[in-house]
Amino acid sequence: MKTVAIIQARMGSNRFPGKVLKPILGRPMLWRVVERVRAVPSIAEVVVAVPDNPDNEVLRRFCADNQIALFAGSETDVLDRYYGAAQQFKADPILRITADCPLADPRLIERLIQTYASGRYDHIGVASGAGAQLIPNGRFPDGLDAECFGFSALARAWDEATDPRDREHVTRYIWNNKEMFLCGVLTADVVYPKLRLTVDHPEDFELVTKIYESLYREGRPFELSDVMKFLKTNPGLVDLNRKWNEADNYSAILGN
Repeated sequence: MKTVAIIQARMGSNRFPGKVLKPILGRPMLWRVVERVRAVPSIAEVVVAVPDNPDNEVLRRFCADNQIALFAGSETDVLDRYYGAAQQFKADPILRITADCPLADPRLIERLIQTYASGRYDHIGVASGAGAQLIPNGRFPDGLDAECFGFSALARAWDEATDPRDREHVTRYIWNNKEMFLCGVLTADVVYPKLRLTVDHPEDFELVTKIYESLYREGRPFELSDVMKFLKTNPGLVDLNRKWNEADNYSAILGN
């Protein structure tokens, strides 16, 4: 078995175009995601999967110039892009993450991979992001999203999925067909406030940059616990992207 992380990235974004190459401490956000995922002990290789159209040539060039493994495929059929990348790099299982999660936690990702391996799952995901909206308890803050799944599950989804939404969202066919796939969810052991630690808007990027400016140390990736301590002592920062979050009162949630 070869655990391969496949990071999907593209230049197009209706809300924040070109965000994946916006610099955080002098390096593009995509690089920061790659850097953090490379710190996960069980991951053998990190691949960036990008669209193969001209608009994303800058991303393909960035990967080539920075010795980052690359796969180029369909922009809209992301399931096909993942399937092609997994085939080319002989990935099994696959760790899926997106390039708008620069606070991805290596320790949490390692825990996800180990849980996948110990439970004979077809798919397991961190309880975070849109895919975990219906989970009442145990959610992580948005931006900690990650999924681990086997190549056989990916191949079946690739072969059978016809709904355009299933082709766009990669694992939607798997976790919507739990009678065919053994799916699990990695939930949090503590109650986290509802925070946005993903990057969909400029305000999200501003918050993430503040976190990096305080916590980043080369070769020593900070963890979610470090982020939570930092935000607890700097509660005003969570107002930066408040309008994009459903929480009404950050100060109360953070215990201030």
